[in-house]
Amino acid sequence: MAPAGQLWSRWVLIVTVLRVVDEFTARYADLVTGSYDCVDRIVLNAYYPWGVRPGGFRTWWRWLRGSDEGLDDTHLMRMAGRFARRVKAWGAAHGVPVIFCKAGQRKHLIAKDYLATHQVTGPGVFLVLVAKAPATMWKVQRSAQGKIRNLEKKSEYVNHYSFHIMDPEWGHVTIKMSGHPPFGAQVILNGHEYVACQARRAGIAFTKDGNCFTAVADPTALAQVADALSHPAAVGRLGQVCDRWIYTACLCFALDSDEQRRSGFGYTYSVYQVEYSRNLLFRVGAAMQQLFDRVIDRTRSRLDVPAVRTIFGAKTRPQRTRRHSSDINAVIETPRYDLTWFKVTFGRLSVKAYTKGEHVLRFPRPPPTTPKTSTPAGYWTNSPTSSPSSATSRTASAPPWTASTSPSSPTAPSMNSRDHPRSEPSVSAASTSTHPASTTP
Repeated sequence: MAPAGQLWSRWVLIVTVLRVVDEFTARYADLVTGSYDCVDRIVLNAYYPWGVRPGGFRTWWRWLRGSDEGLDDTHLMRMAGRFARRVKAWGAAHGVPVIFCKAGQRKHLIAKDYLATHQVTGPGVFLVLVAKAPATMWKVQRSAQGKIRNLEKKSEYVNHYSFHIMDPEWGHVTIKMSGHPPFGAQVILNGHEYVACQARRAGIAFTKDGNCFTAVADPTALAQVADALSHPAAVGRLGQVCDRWIYTACLCFALDSDEQRRSGFGYTYSVYQVEYSRNLLFRVGAAMQQLFDRVIDRTRSRLDVPAVRTIFGAKTRPQRTRRHSSDINAVIETPRYDLTWFKVTFGRLSVKAYTKGEHVLRFPRPPPTTPKTSTPAGYWTNSPTSSPSSATSRTASAPPWTASTSPSSPTAPSMNSRDHPRSEPSVSAASTSTHPASTTP
């Protein structure tokens, strides 16, 4: 994991906001039945370290193919075509929908509608969505004698494959992967999904609305479960769920297990986005709404441009971030009767509060995303990638968990396909039915 100093600047505002929320909770403790802090949305970048520099990419190709032969634009495009054909063939063989999305379609809404009409009964991939997005690609220039003259890295819009996976520990997990080498990916998780899975195992009764617990039988026990994601050990849990699926459910369409092992392909993960929230459970919904309305009115009346710039520390912020500081907003929205948003935005920083359901008041804090920073918010790797020989250690450290075999597919392979070299991808499909998903007990 990255040194704590690299993360400090991104979490200072979280600590400040939560300290104020603590005072808010103490003041209105007689109206609140309980509270819990939870990591909400988590987005991790997954990248192959050898694939970000020309020399590293060329070295990886030599490990994969034995020489520079075939390292050209044509063969790189063929690898992307093979990825697409394998995904479509596997989806047709296992009854998993592969949907090609149009520009502007919200992929998460498509997955939400699918889960609302299908019962996903087992771990594995249950949906694949394909859409174009920018990705890193390598362009190869050769001389008239066939020698490599230049390797140029470009960003182009290419097909990305979003594998929607049902995981026993984290619930709904999405891995979005580019079909072009070096197969960059994003892993999208939700802390509330993890807490819900652990709460079911612990026998804690709850009602969940999207990514929020609207009613909890034992708020103290739920808070203890949610606190697990705030400890350093959460890095290990994130690494386990990433490695559990990214190689054997996604990358296997590009490189089979033998090619992964031979070339020493292994991902390193960096934090792209994390959202942390404090949730207050009110005893009476009407009292919560009246209180929130009063707080919004009093706060909004005092917010002007100088006040917002002071709150976010505009004067002492680095010079390179001031070009984004012109976007200052204080917005109140009520998209539906049981949801009220209050959001203050300063450039790429924001704080917000909103009601969820009839009894929950939430104070989330999304740290700014880091696409333009040279240092990732945090990074780690569970897989040695210094040479092809390190692939054996990666295989040995693979988690022992395997997906259960669907009754309709008695010969479905184990998820640990890295231990069983195959010429074709080995992916487990989740069992689904068309009955609407049952509500959370």
